[in-house]
Amino acid sequence: MARPVNILGLVSKTHDTGLALLCDGQPKVIFEEERFNREKHTKKFPHRSFEILFNHAENSLADIDYLTIPWDTKLLAASFFRVVTGNMPASLHLLRPAAHATQDGRIVNLWMRLQIAMRRRFRSMKLPPLVQVGHHDAHAAIFFVSPFEDASVMVMDGHGDVCASSAYEGHGNQLRQTWQLGFFDSLGMLYTCATQHLGFKPFEEGTVMALAACGEPTYVDRFRDVVILEDDGRFRLNRDYVSVDRYGLLRPFTQKFLDTFGPPRLPGDELKDRHRDLAHALQVVTEEAVLHIVRHIERTQPSKNLVISGGVALNCVANARILQDTGFERVWVPPCASDTGAPLGSALWHYHQNLRHERGYELTHPFFGQSFGEDDVVSELNKAGLAFERIGDDGELFRRVARDLADQRIVGWHQGRYEIGPRALGNRSILADPRSLKIKELINKRIKHREPFRPFAPAVLLDRAEEYFEIDQPDPYMTLAPKVRKDKLDVIPAAVHVDGTGRIQTVRREDNPRYYDLIEAFGDLTGVPVLINTSFNCHEPIVTTPAEAISCYLRTEMDRLVMGNIYVKDRSPAAVAKARTAFANADL
Repeated sequence: MARPVNILGLVSKTHDTGLALLCDGQPKVIFEEERFNREKHTKKFPHRSFEILFNHAENSLADIDYLTIPWDTKLLAASFFRVVTGNMPASLHLLRPAAHATQDGRIVNLWMRLQIAMRRRFRSMKLPPLVQVGHHDAHAAIFFVSPFEDASVMVMDGHGDVCASSAYEGHGNQLRQTWQLGFFDSLGMLYTCATQHLGFKPFEEGTVMALAACGEPTYVDRFRDVVILEDDGRFRLNRDYVSVDRYGLLRPFTQKFLDTFGPPRLPGDELKDRHRDLAHALQVVTEEAVLHIVRHIERTQPSKNLVISGGVALNCVANARILQDTGFERVWVPPCASDTGAPLGSALWHYHQNLRHERGYELTHPFFGQSFGEDDVVSELNKAGLAFERIGDDGELFRRVARDLADQRIVGWHQGRYEIGPRALGNRSILADPRSLKIKELINKRIKHREPFRPFAPAVLLDRAEEYFEIDQPDPYMTLAPKVRKDKLDVIPAAVHVDGTGRIQTVRREDNPRYYDLIEAFGDLTGVPVLINTSFNCHEPIVTTPAEAISCYLRTEMDRLVMGNIYVKDRSPAAVAKARTAFANADL
């Protein structure tokens, strides 16, 4: 048998650094560095990811055939120069702040910096060939592990190498770009700038999406002057309002924008109606622009399947509108649509598009992170001095936890390999009962400390999803927010957003049997096969290790902690005080 082709995709010096190991077209490991260094959206070189990857005898740098990165740095540098400076001499263009518009300006030097970092990391070892893949090509390449043999692919983000929005046709093991839109006419960039204008941090666009449902259409017509729709699916940002191309994030909006929509809100200031209404206008016009592009793709490409990738693909409300208001029959968004999936995408592009290998793998689950055995769990619990019980029978464990949930207890659920992407999908989750609004207040007060307008996501058994939500396709990765059926609004009120939607996760037994069986046990007990699922963290990256799970359990007022078949309910003051001391100076 021929030796497998191993491709290692990696990214560093931009946000969400990490790596992905692809073996004959099948992902084996996908690591996000933030899960190990505990720095959200880290830009640091993925040292810890490499340590863990190559800590196993079966993984060696000598076995890697290619290294790929999801940026074509020459194209990116040319785009900055062409779009930002026009005919300005290169010696002057470096002074322009727009050269740092949406990402660290060092990205242009990524190629050289990456090679230096790799040589420092591996010293005298021979490095595999390094391959640059266009950023949108890397996002689009997720098509190769989608459920579809043919599909249209839409990529939208802050910006790529040469554009911010693009479309592809996918057939078998090949993709062809059919359409693209300009570098600074970017919905992703606009949403990020408006998020910061509204007083939220970078990467809190989801918070603004939630806030939008609380607003009124006060500014919608005026905001349509900011995003001007044109023929052939195109749109442009009105430079009378948006000045990112001139001043970058230092001054993204003009005086006319400030006069029309109000001054920036400072972080921590009171949220007023005008903030909610601006968020609403931003979301409405974003949805209109997305639908404008999708309808053009629908008119010009034959497939009834649509794959969406790039950071804008995390806008689950817009995604649901696509399924509802266009002729596409299936919409698929991967769990790692943002740049967390770019290393995987770059490896997939090289394997299929460049090397022409046939497809043979479908991504049916998101569990490609690190896992831990029972010995690891027990060791950490002993260090903490926490009492625990091992429940060997899975059925008994699921029934016990289902009863806890039905009694309004909040459960930390730590199982198997962790999930990739920004959302907890059943292996590093905090779970709760959706049948009472009280649970939302409890989760926020005791654990998450989030804004009260932000919703919690419902996880539902796939074969029961249509009973509760207006959807007729799977959504295993929380990428759609369909309407909750009217007769279920009072059944699962904690899972319903103010606009009547729920950002669902459909669960199949084949993809995650333990998670499925727990939801099924809760359904058998209560008649409702739905659970609240939120990420297992508290103002930090989602937990990875048992130690991090225990630490989060101790720092919050979680009621139960379940790691594999180990069941913890010890919250006595003496035990918690002792455990907090034990973990205070620990290197988690």
